[in-house]
Amino acid sequence: MGKRTPLYDKHLSLNAKMVDFSGWTMPVHYGSQLDEHHAVRSHAGVFDVSHMTPVEVVGAGAKDYFDRLLANDIGRLKLKGQAMYSAMLNQDGCVLDDLIVYDNHDGHFLAVVNCATREKDLAWMRSQAAPFDCQITERQALAILAIQGPQAMAMTQALLTPSRQAAAAALKAFQGVWADGWFIARTGYTGERGYEILLPGEAAPAFFTTLVDSGVRPIGLGARDTLRLEAGMNLYGNDMDESVTPFEANMAATVQLEGRDFIGAQALRQLQGTTHPALTGIVLQGRGVLRAGYAVFPQGAAAPEEGAQADEAGKASETGIVTSGAFSPTLGCAIGLARVGFKVQQGDQLTVAIRGKMHPAIAVNPPFVRNGKQVYSTDRIQT
Repeated sequence: MGKRTPLYDKHLSLNAKMVDFSGWTMPVHYGSQLDEHHAVRSHAGVFDVSHMTPVEVVGAGAKDYFDRLLANDIGRLKLKGQAMYSAMLNQDGCVLDDLIVYDNHDGHFLAVVNCATREKDLAWMRSQAAPFDCQITERQALAILAIQGPQAMAMTQALLTPSRQAAAAALKAFQGVWADGWFIARTGYTGERGYEILLPGEAAPAFFTTLVDSGVRPIGLGARDTLRLEAGMNLYGNDMDESVTPFEANMAATVQLEGRDFIGAQALRQLQGTTHPALTGIVLQGRGVLRAGYAVFPQGAAAPEEGAQADEAGKASETGIVTSGAFSPTLGCAIGLARVGFKVQQGDQLTVAIRGKMHPAIAVNPPFVRNGKQVYSTDRIQT
């Protein structure tokens, strides 16, 4: 039996279909993944993400510690509670995990890391902390609720106590604040406005019920995945892992090399100016669904033998590989992320091998959807 969040019984009472997810028993949907996806894009939904791992880092040396640990520059955070998305890298410059860190000032930081990499992350974080004056504490007693959608902020604020409501209303995007024992943040994994709230586990079921009773729809892991894919957000283990660098995972903007000596920096400096695979968005033209593992080729490539795929990392210069793929409920077509070894830019025609047949696709720069609307940027994808 997998680990359970404090909301396990609530999920059962709502007839959720429960599945194993990295050792946790979690809801994949409450009846209709499609309806749940549209609810977040058009109204508001609440996700139980208590399987994620909150980690508190406190001490006079905490900022120096994160400056060494992260590829992004913690010094860029100026506002109290301001958040930063970054990666932890190994010495080879490859991604151990991606995470969000909040700087609550005066040596108090809060990080949230992935559940699938929890033990590895905590071991790595603690092993790298030895030279620094800081303490690392996993906040296991906290549950996490993500309320996302165009109406999510207003609906959530209406249900908070006056002091928490005022704190939530004052937040800027990518900022969080502690308010009466709850941490309320303007972050998310859907491409929509909303909050992520860390609160004591014993308080989570009642607040979850209050949200649902007010009209916020409960959302499972299935819709969470299609929403994050439409938003062009990576999933660890699919779009990045310890075999790829941030440059190969569309995360170059989160790498700040100048004047810094973080773990993996030397390896990344050696890659600057070199040719390497790149992660691009793709949209399938016509019917079909994109799945992780499908081979991707430039337009006009010959069909491979049935069952043949690209090399596992998509590193061959003439091939690529789908790392994440799904049907997009918002766009009404199949979309995906693919790591390709050939030069590609917005609008380029591609082909995808699906069951031995070649299907046309088009390269786009993620995100696919922002605030419920189709959006394709036109910046060139560099390889």
